[in-house]
Amino acid sequence: MKVLVLTLGTRGDVQPFLELARGLRAAGHDALVAAPHRFTALADGFGVPFTGVDDGPLRVMDDDRAGEVIEGGLRVRLRQMREMPGMFTKVLEDCWAVAMAGAPFDLVVHNGQIIAGQHVAEALGVPAVLGLPLPLYVPTSEFRWPGAPLPAGLPGALNRATYLGMKMPAVTFGGVVDKWREGTLGLPLRRGRHDPTLAVDGTAAPVLHAFSPAVIPRPADWPESALTTGYWAGTGGTPLPARVEEFLAAGGGPPVSVGFGSMIGSDPARLAEVVVEAARRVGVRPILAAGWGALAGATSADDVLVVDEIDYRGLFPRVAAVVHHGGAGTTGAAFTAGRPQVVCPFVADQPFWGEVAHRRGVGAAPVPQRRLTVDRLAAALDVVVGNEVMARTARELGERVRAEDGVGTAVAALERIVQ
Repeated sequence: MKVLVLTLGTRGDVQPFLELARGLRAAGHDALVAAPHRFTALADGFGVPFTGVDDGPLRVMDDDRAGEVIEGGLRVRLRQMREMPGMFTKVLEDCWAVAMAGAPFDLVVHNGQIIAGQHVAEALGVPAVLGLPLPLYVPTSEFRWPGAPLPAGLPGALNRATYLGMKMPAVTFGGVVDKWREGTLGLPLRRGRHDPTLAVDGTAAPVLHAFSPAVIPRPADWPESALTTGYWAGTGGTPLPARVEEFLAAGGGPPVSVGFGSMIGSDPARLAEVVVEAARRVGVRPILAAGWGALAGATSADDVLVVDEIDYRGLFPRVAAVVHHGGAGTTGAAFTAGRPQVVCPFVADQPFWGEVAHRRGVGAAPVPQRRLTVDRLAAALDVVVGNEVMARTARELGERVRAEDGVGTAVAALERIVQ
């Protein structure tokens, strides 16, 4: 079996698909991953064939507007809707070039965000499988659509209605995709072409959800085409740097990990000050992962360690708690490690994951980044640090998550689809 894997987004959107490709290769299959160029070095560490495609909308995260885009209001959102389609033109062309260079393929696995997945599969005449780190596309009455901040605990009918939010990509990108379909792929503008949960013949396309059923049980009203595999994650982690090991071994109890991934707020220096002051008030030592710039200006001291990037799989099992933005990948790593969490969401699905951690009894109530103060963060840290009930609940949940074989389950599902 030869599989083309297409994914777009931040590290949390790319790393699970590298894990899947590694699992496919271990099972004797061929897999090629196409993702933004900036993840070439990350892919090299997984030892899987990789081809870079245009970074597309990720470039917004590289300039001075990043904080404005993440925290912006209606005016910024409207501007994004105007600018975003043009950012995908080269992404779409690159995806087709990768498919042509590596063909024939038996299957295309894609994350939806890259937009090209089901269209490339249609042009190749092979099945398309949607792979998702969160329950974004398949409606359910059990919880609301996680793609944007919405009230929790809505009635079932309203929960299902919120999934109309997934119509927005077709509205935003439909024109660009249709032009590419007709001009480059030579495909007709058939009905349902922009819905990745539908196959070409109108039947349900397979959807693999790469999160743990111990974290989010599979909804009873999902169709058979929607599966929950468990996290697509490897075991263990890379060795931690010597200075991290030294900080972990120093007195004062286990530190807390603080990192906000690819998120960048309007005032990274203030955010770093809030984190350090809140940690000192509670009497815990933070390890700050600066990431793409959400935390800026902090310096290491006896009770603070600042690092650029770090392997969460190696770090999280060693800390007392994890403070993070609520990205699907980081949340999954914290669940897997069995550690209590403080989620400080910025945008999109992050409030949803904060609510999940809180409802599972392994996290404090989410503290939105916009309202993050020393008092609020210190209060949340007080809830999770030294809380034996929460620590035990997190450990038990972590044991259940680690007992799953998400990659193996996904590979077996893909084999069945091709057969």
